[in-house]
Amino acid sequence: MYLFNVRVYGILVNENNEVLISDEKTQNVSFTKFPGGGLEYGEGLIDALKREFMEECALDIEIVKHIYTTDFYEKSSFNESQILSVYYQVRPLSDIKFDIKVNPFDFSKEKQLDKVEVFRFVAFDKLRVEELTFKTDKTAWNVFKEITER
Repeated sequence: MYLFNVRVYGILVNENNEVLISDEKTQNVSFTKFPGGGLEYGEGLIDALKREFMEECALDIEIVKHIYTTDFYEKSSFNESQILSVYYQVRPLSDIKFDIKVNPFDFSKEKQLDKVEVFRFVAFDKLRVEELTFKTDKTAWNVFKEITER
């Protein structure tokens, strides 16, 4: 049997024109991506994204618009499933109160658990596609930049 893994992510650009990204470490693998995660059974995409932002950032968000849905085959980096990722532009509905790091992979003050995650803002014009780990994030970022810079 082939499994599908549906993921949903948010691209948040703040008032300083900076993009929120997440640095994570799990199973001794470090990666950089947009905030978000997996769809749970019985959940819609927007509810899942709002839940993920609340769980990861304690942040209420509003969906601004759909940006991109994976249109190519992508195997999971962690198991045998096929990844289907959906990206939305989001905006915060409250002040950002979670810890923001400056340097990539700054896990220095985080509890060393099986999974650690920290957030940082990168200037819109400075975020290079090479800084993102996964092909789906890279593609979504290129699409977002293209529709934003028109």
